[in-house]
Amino acid sequence: MANQKSMMIKRDIREKREIVNIILDRFLPRKDEYPKQIHKAIRHTLFAGGKRIRPYLTLSIYSLFDNDYSKVKYLAGAIELLHTYTLIHDDLPEIDNDDMRRGKPSCHVLYGSDIALLAGDALLVSAFELLADSPFTDEEKIMYIKELASIAGSEGVISGQMNDIQNENKKVTKKTLEYIHENKTAKMLNLAVRFGCLAANAPQEDMERLDKYASKIGLAFQIVDDILDVEGNPALLGKTIGKDAEVQKATFPALYGLDKSHEMAEKLIASAQKILTHYGEKAEKLSLLTDFILTRKF
Repeated sequence: MANQKSMMIKRDIREKREIVNIILDRFLPRKDEYPKQIHKAIRHTLFAGGKRIRPYLTLSIYSLFDNDYSKVKYLAGAIELLHTYTLIHDDLPEIDNDDMRRGKPSCHVLYGSDIALLAGDALLVSAFELLADSPFTDEEKIMYIKELASIAGSEGVISGQMNDIQNENKKVTKKTLEYIHENKTAKMLNLAVRFGCLAANAPQEDMERLDKYASKIGLAFQIVDDILDVEGNPALLGKTIGKDAEVQKATFPALYGLDKSHEMAEKLIASAQKILTHYGEKAEKLSLLTDFILTRKF
């Protein structure tokens, strides 16, 4: 039974990933379009693999209320463009200095830091362009663009990244650690869930309930990421492990230890699962994804 469920969630992730990949592939310039170097760099990281968890969340939350993905897939695609931009910039020598991403050489390793920086910039701009080109009403487009800008800006992802950089080699408080990961990781998962709710015109009580769900899995996702950097398998992760400890980053294992970090992630996932019980069988795949966030090895 467990194996059947594992196959079910893997198949569903694969199917929804294909929906997102198709729209991104059609939207972005081909890799041989001039100037070729930047378009090759953009596509290298974007289509290097990846689980597409954030767009998967958007589509799956939407499916609690509706099953027509013709519009919501644009929102899912925009979130993946935003996410991949952050990965390219995070990997740069000036930030996390990671040479591997999704099992392949990082963008800057192949194309240089200058081109990688521009590739990340282009992906961020493309996220807004995709929303502008989506089949929503003008009023809805403005709403989605504003939501994305709020999360991507200096009070969202960038603030998390900046605090992450500034607190290397420092002893951090619980408050600082949570601030970093809430902004750097969790807020983007909140956005993915919120987009799914907004596209489906979900009732306010559902939006509030699912926002709490997103906050819990967002923090759990980051805790598991921190744990995997300590005890993960580089071959499965597709990136180097031990980097956090090497530069003394603010992580949950560094502050709480591995045992406590595991316990915290388990409690967050249990709370998230409890929220999903409100949706019964409709949330079965979301429930499997929620478990996957805790047990994943990559």
